[in-house]
Amino acid sequence: MLTILSGCLCGLAAVSFHIGIDKAETLLINRALVAPRFTWIFWSILTPALGGLAIGLALHYWVPGAVGSGIPQVKFAYARHSGYVPLRDAAGKFILGIVQIGSGASLGREGPTVQICAGISSLLARVSFLSRQSQRRMTSIGVAAGIAAAFNAPIAAVTFTLEEIIGDLDQTMLSGVIVAAAIAAVVERGILGQHPVFAMLRTYTLGPASSLVSYAILGVLAAIVSVGFTDSLLGLRGWFKRFTRVPKWVHPAIGGALTGTLAVAGIAWLKQDGITGGGYRTLALALTGSLPAKVLIGLCLLKVAATVCSYSSGGVGGIFAPVLFIGGMLGGAVGYVDVAVFHHSTDSIGAFALVGMGAVFAGSIRAPMTSVLIIFEMTGGYGLILPLMIANMSAFALARHWRKVPVYEALLSQDGVVLPHGKPVTPEKAELELPGEVPP
Repeated sequence: MLTILSGCLCGLAAVSFHIGIDKAETLLINRALVAPRFTWIFWSILTPALGGLAIGLALHYWVPGAVGSGIPQVKFAYARHSGYVPLRDAAGKFILGIVQIGSGASLGREGPTVQICAGISSLLARVSFLSRQSQRRMTSIGVAAGIAAAFNAPIAAVTFTLEEIIGDLDQTMLSGVIVAAAIAAVVERGILGQHPVFAMLRTYTLGPASSLVSYAILGVLAAIVSVGFTDSLLGLRGWFKRFTRVPKWVHPAIGGALTGTLAVAGIAWLKQDGITGGGYRTLALALTGSLPAKVLIGLCLLKVAATVCSYSSGGVGGIFAPVLFIGGMLGGAVGYVDVAVFHHSTDSIGAFALVGMGAVFAGSIRAPMTSVLIIFEMTGGYGLILPLMIANMSAFALARHWRKVPVYEALLSQDGVVLPHGKPVTPEKAELELPGEVPP
């Protein structure tokens, strides 16, 4: 009963978060980008800067546990605090995520949705006086429900929860995770409609066998981009931690101003938006092969820089959507090379963009099963199984070889937290805690 209730509530929370971000973007950053004459430049930089300032003040004085994407915090809670995710942090993530992303930060809604839903399921477990082991299970149920509703991808939600949160195939948790993911997806589809995140106008297939060479090269490039992205994220985040000339609550405003500047550069130089927010509308164009190679490369570089600035400065938002955006732009650019070298049809450019999404996701997030399944569910297409497997596994293996520590664990390590390997430990045995968080 708690699993069913958690799936319903998490689905409603995820949909509300999604709608709230859309409304905030319409009111804030989208209005700034279309301001008359040259005032759009001023407003496009000022809006994310002011949004970042508001977020910095709220994080500093109200809810410091809402910073970041939310997934590292949930991993920590699951591993060391019996899945305890404070409702205050979840509520703060909901409100601040809407403001931050709506004002133009280059971040996504998926990571925050995980923390929001984990907070809901954790609260249900506590008020029901469940055992600590059952409270931990409820947290994993919230994670699955959050991912399922955010991506409209219940199968990928199950594999992500197993790969990233639970860490193994724990059969005692599997049934609850599956049920919650399915229910949350049903709620999301019932409100927003039964359609994938990206409506594909055509079905992509492998095409000529010689394309496999290009897909393999795409996997290698995706690994390089993934490592460069995560290294930049961690490097700038470490610099902001050492930067004490201005108060910490000003840092998100600096990141917001930089992000706004990069968004202005993208529109002025490439005549395309997508640098702010998740960029799904622009990514959809890449999946149809509608963007020129110059635009794809430029947007890829600008999105990497904007996401690093938004996240590392202490923003509230996730990296899932930006990673998919970066991968789509990289894949489309490789598709143009494939067309030029092998003289394949230009129809395959969109297919390369789709495979690139999964490859960079696999290299950055290090969830190989999820990286394949999430592309299928987000696009509703299953004709690129072999290219996806080749590119995704290549990117995953190379990125893991070059950087042993996954990005979420590396982010926790910067905060002085080292997760235990193997089974989670009880709070009594935990020696390290995140600042501002205590077990119940």
